[in-house]
Amino acid sequence: MIGRSHGIHAEPITFGLKLSSFYFEFKRNLERLDQAINEVSVCAISGPVGTFNSIDPRVQDYVAKKLKLNSEDVSTQVIPRDRHAYFFSVLGILASSIERFAVEIRNLQKTEVLEVEENFSSKQKGSSAMPHKRNPVLSENLTGISRYIRSGVIPSLENVVLWHERDISHSSVERIMTPDITIATDFALNRLNGIIKNLKVYPKNMLKNLNMLGGLHRTHNIMLKLIEKGLKRQQAYKIVQESATETWNNNKNFSLVFKKNRELNKILNSKEIERIIKDDNDLKKIDWIFKNKIK
Repeated sequence: MIGRSHGIHAEPITFGLKLSSFYFEFKRNLERLDQAINEVSVCAISGPVGTFNSIDPRVQDYVAKKLKLNSEDVSTQVIPRDRHAYFFSVLGILASSIERFAVEIRNLQKTEVLEVEENFSSKQKGSSAMPHKRNPVLSENLTGISRYIRSGVIPSLENVVLWHERDISHSSVERIMTPDITIATDFALNRLNGIIKNLKVYPKNMLKNLNMLGGLHRTHNIMLKLIEKGLKRQQAYKIVQESATETWNNNKNFSLVFKKNRELNKILNSKEIERIIKDDNDLKKIDWIFKNKIK
């Protein structure tokens, strides 16, 4: 399939490579979440201001062990809220990863792209007014939920700042935020899981979009070949860009336009140009990525 930067055709990639990017991102999120859970799983029973004035410190350690929690090093009247801020910040990052995946699906499901699509049941309606519609509503829903999850990050950071050994400015927001944000995160992950399991993939459309402009995505390879032939980079870039611009502006076949480029023909013949455009060696190292990185 075509890779895109700024939403514009760039160079070929594979759908598997695209998915592997998300795989590693969520793998990092899992590691962060494990660390954040450990960070916030803390027990403090240290008295009104953390001095153990009215209780033996061994009680805190005993209860922590029984509940499989960490025993707080030094507390005030409460466990320091930087721990909670870290936890909610990790959920915010996770929400952004969920949304990135959802936005990718939404973009690839556009009518003129249609390389992937959310599952659409036989009884489902895409629009009350337009029967033809098959909207990516689940992915759109995840975008909204992700915004909500991230909304908990700023209050959690502000909760770190308490007066002296404690005030209750953090308490009211935590009582609302903690169950709501964690439940929303759980829901978002389950929804994303369902979308991925039932995702429809259209390889034929991927191939059609890849070849839409007749090899326009090979400009980088052709430019490098011209440099290899002795041209300066600026000269090579200008020659290739002229044909690319004509292709883009007039919706022509890049291969045909390029073969008529007089400056190019002085350096590369028609067979050499065709060989570069049809060459798929730019994908050969993807196997190395899968072999060495994905375990």
